[in-house]
Amino acid sequence: MIRIVVIEDDKDTQAHIKKIIRELDFLKEEEIQIDYFTKYTNQLKEMIMDTTEHKIYIVDIKLETKVSGIDIAKFVRENDWESEIIFITNHDKMFETVYRSVYEVFDFIEKFHEMEQKLKKDLKVIYKRNFDNKMFRYRNNNFSIQIYYRSITHIYRDKETRKIIINTNKTNYAIIMPLTDILNFLDDRFRIVHRACIVNNDRVEAYNWSKGFFMLDTGKKVEMLSKKYKKEIEEYNERNN
Repeated sequence: MIRIVVIEDDKDTQAHIKKIIRELDFLKEEEIQIDYFTKYTNQLKEMIMDTTEHKIYIVDIKLETKVSGIDIAKFVRENDWESEIIFITNHDKMFETVYRSVYEVFDFIEKFHEMEQKLKKDLKVIYKRNFDNKMFRYRNNNFSIQIYYRSITHIYRDKETRKIIINTNKTNYAIIMPLTDILNFLDDRFRIVHRACIVNNDRVEAYNWSKGFFMLDTGKKVEMLSKKYKKEIEEYNERNN
C-alpha cells in the first residue's frame, strides 16, 4: 500500500493531482491511499508523527494559513527521514528557499510547467525505489522460492543443465520451466533480449547491440543480446521514460 499525502488548498489543483495519481499505469486502485489536506491540522500532525508507514508528501509551498507548506515539510523532517517530499508551487523563485529550509527534498515542481509529466515521473521513480514489493513465486515438490522482482537482474537457460537460472543481487536459483513460460509469472519490466535470456530492464545500465551484450547495474557484463529484440526494447523504453 502506498500512502500519498496531498497538502494543497486549491481545490482545482487537488483535483488535478488526484487525476494524475489515478492515471498511473503501474499502480492498481487498491494499492493507493490518498489523503487530502488544505492546511495543517491535528489529523495531519498525527499522520506525520506516525512513522510506521512510509509516505509520499505532495506539498504546496504557499498555503493561505499561518503554517506554510515549508513549515509542514520541516515538521515532517523533524519526525520522519524516510518519507519523500515533493513540493509544488506557482513561484519558481521559491526554489532556493525550499532547499535551504528543508532537508532531503525529492523534487520541486512548478504547477504550470509540465506538472503532470514531472509528477508522474517522480512517483514512478519513488514507487520503484521504495514500494515495489511484487514477488516471483515458484514451488515444486522439493522446494519453494519467493524473490522480489526488483532483486532479479536476468534469467537465462543454461545449456548444460537445461535448467532456468534466475540471477539476483546475491545468489542464483535453478528451476525447471520453459523460459517463455516464466514470463507469465513476471511483470512488464522483464523483457526477452535473447532466445535464451530474459532481463529486468530496470536493472540494465546499457545495451550494446552491435557487440551483443548488456551491462547490469551491478557492473556485470552479460553476453546474451540479440538485435532481433532491439526495436521492442527501444519502444518499451520510449514508452516508460
